[in-house]
Amino acid sequence: MFYIDHPLGYVMILAVVLLATKLCGLLFRSLRLPEVLGFIIAGILIGPAIFGQFCGVALIGFENDVQSGLYNALFSLEVNAAGENETVSVFSKVGVILIMFSAGLETNLDEIKNTGLASFLIACAGVAVPFALGFLISLPFGDIGLGTANVYRCVFIGAILTATSVAITVSVLKELGKINTKLGTTIVSAAVIDDVIGIVVLSVVTSIARSGGGAEAGGFEAFKSTIYGTVIMIVAFFVFAVLAGFGINKLFKWLEKKWYPTHRLSIFSLVICFVYSWVAEEVFGVADITGAFLAGIVLSTVHRSSAYVDSKINVNAYTIFAPVFFANIGISNIDFGGVGGSIILFAFLAVLMGLIGKIVGCGAVARCFGYDLRESAIGGVGMMARGEVALIVTQKAMDTSLLGGNALGGEFMIMTVLLILVSSILTPVLLKALYGRGQKARPAAAVPAGEAEQLVMSEVEEGGGASLRDDDN
Repeated sequence: MFYIDHPLGYVMILAVVLLATKLCGLLFRSLRLPEVLGFIIAGILIGPAIFGQFCGVALIGFENDVQSGLYNALFSLEVNAAGENETVSVFSKVGVILIMFSAGLETNLDEIKNTGLASFLIACAGVAVPFALGFLISLPFGDIGLGTANVYRCVFIGAILTATSVAITVSVLKELGKINTKLGTTIVSAAVIDDVIGIVVLSVVTSIARSGGGAEAGGFEAFKSTIYGTVIMIVAFFVFAVLAGFGINKLFKWLEKKWYPTHRLSIFSLVICFVYSWVAEEVFGVADITGAFLAGIVLSTVHRSSAYVDSKINVNAYTIFAPVFFANIGISNIDFGGVGGSIILFAFLAVLMGLIGKIVGCGAVARCFGYDLRESAIGGVGMMARGEVALIVTQKAMDTSLLGGNALGGEFMIMTVLLILVSSILTPVLLKALYGRGQKARPAAAVPAGEAEQLVMSEVEEGGGASLRDDDN
């Protein structure tokens, strides 16, 4: 009925998206589930994934599908040659960059340094075991576009399963009065390290997949498209990020003395974030979200400014850009039309491997460091929950402009949504069962307020049921 090809039309699209995501987000929060799941469900409901494909009517649709008579839509979005709406894609891109920038800002390097070898090795196992299981479980499924003929897709499936969200775990540990115990601190720190390693893995996988695509190019682009060039560029980017970080750290310490607290700090921080993202992808061939994440880590070393900047970034990110990003996953990238028996079986097995990989991998390493069987199981379960990062990695794997023929289909997003849903439900249930139902939580005073706030603000980054970002809801 309304063809959206002008700025005022997009204002109405934003109104629909924001209203739908907020209502669904509040519903999921009331069910003690991550709000990001509600955002995606909102996108599915207002987009063509269900009502368009099965009922012939959608609230928001796409020009080519409406013109071909696949369904009718109240709002029809124009699309480019790649089948994407450029305006919504830009909002989504800014949203995912801000999410990862905020995650970097909330990373406390001092805590990571002080957690010792146990947290680091638990995090490594929490990445390596699910990655290996995800890759191996993908090999027999050549009939749905995986298998040895599409090895890069199998690698991305493994990468999707590596992500960890500690928000739900932090909430449960606080409720049980266990967040300041040795095991609780180890779990929280390991989850943060897990995300850092996961982002590095994503960068490597993305770059290798890009080089393996065999894109024809000349000069510098040809160099980056080779395997050895990919490895060199990844190392070069991290060296660049660290060296530039020293100068940025000194600059922001000077700015902090001069202008704290003002919006200038937030604006300059966004400049650093966007420059890092652009340089990462366009110059070094590394994922743009890796650049945003490292920019956040660099600025997190200026502690007072990073806390102020993060509070301002979250207002913008979670008011408009992040909801559009997650809703766009449901609107544009979830395809129930390609779902059959094989994809359902694969999704079930992938979710199972994702859960088992965290429990077995992290639990086994914890056992090696002297924790008993129950504590080791708690360590594994505490690393099991998934959230935004899993969605972001899946979105990268589905980026057709990035991977060409190696890109995953929209039906694989269902696997990630199911993984987040199942892990979000099981994590608190299993943690409470392992700690014992009759165990009472310590009084709030038993956990120093400053330490508890610092732990949650620095570690909670994937929008779990009790995320501080959502307290104003």
